[in-house]
Amino acid sequence: MADTGDQEPPADKATVEAVGKLTEALETTEIARGHLYAFHQLTGSADFKVEEAIDLLACAGHRDIAARLERELLGRNVLHGRWTYQVVEEYDDTYYRPFRELERLTRELTGGQRHRYEAGLKRERRTPGEPGHEATPDEVESDRGQPPATDVRRGRSESGHT
Repeated sequence: MADTGDQEPPADKATVEAVGKLTEALETTEIARGHLYAFHQLTGSADFKVEEAIDLLACAGHRDIAARLERELLGRNVLHGRWTYQVVEEYDDTYYRPFRELERLTRELTGGQRHRYEAGLKRERRTPGEPGHEATPDEVESDRGQPPATDVRRGRSESGHT
């Protein structure tokens, strides 16, 4: 499908809006998932830094605190019975994958097109014929040197004049 939604299968505005809202929720979940992966990576990096601190403390003669850090903190679970990779995997399996699948299934109400709501916004908000407002990447090259055409959706020429 064109990224402008020009060849969209029929769907009522309320359905397109509802599916768009679910897609927006999935995008928010994608950001949350990214933060979860950052948590996973940062916690892992911290654990290796703890290990370095343990070695430095032991070399500096502080063997008791080094031994306690090694015993109580190094390799510790972040949640009961879980390291961060297990948290990430459980999130993916329990929440993220079902969410993605249900969003994809719900998109079938609008012909399966991704970002259909945004495609409609692009059609409504862009100025046809204006540089930087092309409908598709292919239009960038085809628009160069062409006279303005009439935009029948807005009843004006692509230059913006009626």
